[in-house]
Amino acid sequence: MPKRPQTVNAAAALEAAEGATAIGSGLFVGWEVINGTAVDPATAIGVTVFALGGGAGMLACARGLLRAEPWSRAPTVITQLFALPIAWSLWQSDQPAIAVPLGLVAVLALITVLSPPSTDWLVQRAEDDDEPEETRTPATPREDGKDSG
Repeated sequence: MPKRPQTVNAAAALEAAEGATAIGSGLFVGWEVINGTAVDPATAIGVTVFALGGGAGMLACARGLLRAEPWSRAPTVITQLFALPIAWSLWQSDQPAIAVPLGLVAVLALITVLSPPSTDWLVQRAEDDDEPEETRTPATPREDGKDSG
């Protein structure tokens, strides 16, 4: 298998950063519920569960990208497509300190995960996984004596 492209590394790092941020936010809101400082505890519990679950899912997608799991690409793209309108809403709510970083991360993640090197690498991996074991060509020794597989 060819070396992992830097675009995949970047996409995984951006997705992991979003996942860690979501988990951090979920823990913060959960802490507010535990301390009794949440304005609306019922909503805060829902936000906590959603943020923790979503963050865990984003971290799983980041790990999947690094492991060349083809399934991880679609949820990564969907995550970014959801992040863009959220960033826009935050911008309109006069919260640029959150809106700008979120929007930049979403755009950069989309660019990196949909870039040709990322696509080629993930698609090639999926095709390799679909190929039956008996039709694969065995690794042949290279001329310099090192294994090619």
